[in-house]
Amino acid sequence: MSQTPAESVLLSDDPPLDLRLSTAELDAARDRITSFIADVVDDAGADGAVLGLSGGIDSTLTAHLAVEALGEDGLHGVTMPAEVNDPDVMSDAERVARDLGIEYDVVEIQPIAERFFEAFPEATDDRTATGNVYVRTRAVVNYFVANAENRVVLGTGNRAEAMTGYFTKYGDQAVDCNPIGNLYKQQVRQLAAHVGVPRDLVMQEPTAGMWEGQTDAAEMGFDYDTVDAILAVHVDGGLSRSATVRELDVPAEAVDR
Repeated sequence: MSQTPAESVLLSDDPPLDLRLSTAELDAARDRITSFIADVVDDAGADGAVLGLSGGIDSTLTAHLAVEALGEDGLHGVTMPAEVNDPDVMSDAERVARDLGIEYDVVEIQPIAERFFEAFPEATDDRTATGNVYVRTRAVVNYFVANAENRVVLGTGNRAEAMTGYFTKYGDQAVDCNPIGNLYKQQVRQLAAHVGVPRDLVMQEPTAGMWEGQTDAAEMGFDYDTVDAILAVHVDGGLSRSATVRELDVPAEAVDR
């Protein structure tokens, strides 16, 4: 199978399963996703789309494809930093917007979140609860902008997140569509490299930005290449638990997780 020069999108030299697409498949995915975005906007009678820019690879790829589909004027980016977010990552979000030439706003959500924390201080020691406040606040801001400008809200969820339930209800899944929702994370990185996203953004450590130092891999217990492989073989592929362990050479505990 013809591969793009993208060995760098793998998280290790020997991942459990190589899910990378051929060049032809990447081109087809690019065309399909951009057509999908354009159709969603057209069917809604909208004037464009709103996208929350986090600096991560999912939102960065979605932004690139949305601009291909809608043009620079068709996408309004919103970066929404809070005190728990890495300033370098949030700077990457603005960098993506500037590189693409789209309109964007920076909305500091810490003051908004603090009002929730003040309203129910008993919950502020719960890291997940407070982290979800940030995520849900971003969804409200996205829709505030979208409603005001007659736009749809684009999501950034990928296949691995959807299949594992790794998202916040009424938060990052409070969107009108998920253009890259059928791509495994490995394929997200590969398609991003294919459309010209800089390597440092392609290989950035994934984080939901829910608390300081939070990473997806630490929460899930293993990296996305392992998650992708188990989902592809055990869930999508239907292999048994024991067959998955043998086929991928991963711990049974990872499959159970």
